[in-house]
Amino acid sequence: MKPADLAAEHGLSTQAIRNYERDGFIPPAPRTASGYRVYTSVHAAALRAYLALVAAHGRPVAAAVMTSLHQDAVDDALAAIDRAHAQTLRDRETLAAVREAVHHLTTAPVPSATTHSIGELAHQLRVTPATLRDWETAGILAPTRDPAGARLYGPLDVRDAHLTHLLRRGGYPLPHIATVIHHIRDVGTVESLTTALAEWQHTLTTRGLAALTAASALSSYLTSTPRPGR
Repeated sequence: MKPADLAAEHGLSTQAIRNYERDGFIPPAPRTASGYRVYTSVHAAALRAYLALVAAHGRPVAAAVMTSLHQDAVDDALAAIDRAHAQTLRDRETLAAVREAVHHLTTAPVPSATTHSIGELAHQLRVTPATLRDWETAGILAPTRDPAGARLYGPLDVRDAHLTHLLRRGGYPLPHIATVIHHIRDVGTVESLTTALAEWQHTLTTRGLAALTAASALSSYLTSTPRPGR
């Protein structure tokens, strides 16, 4: 096949094919006596695998996987895929945590507009003041200060503290909870957050299905013979 033949399947330019070869995403192509590249079904399988990995895990992961394979570092390629799957799992866990928090928001009473000292909030949650300071260090709480420097927790701080307490009881680590709280703050209203969660779920589902396609395409490439450069 010529570069144009390989490019046509995916609507790419011939320059893109040459760039992918240069960057190690597809194997080196042998040349004719006059210097023209000659691509085979193995190159086509490599290109399908790379583009499927991009759709599933993004360009950096796809690049790491393919270049590792072409350097005979199969375990490095598999590790890159494992890390991508682990990130998707963390995203699913975060989504579940946010949904639980949203449910709590919609069923919990509206927080009082009064501010609370660290001792008052700790007593309300039945935790120690040191625990609240740990949550602040983790980026979960952001209380204001009075002129004397004492912490003051407003209604949103109280809400976030209650959600944090709930998620901690569910076994979630503080960095995970910080991500959840930031999502809630960024989106704003519960209604907007509910819409965002549905979109997030759709993204994760699409990514998961794309990962299955990528695994199939990568398996086809790995079992293709002969492999240039191997």
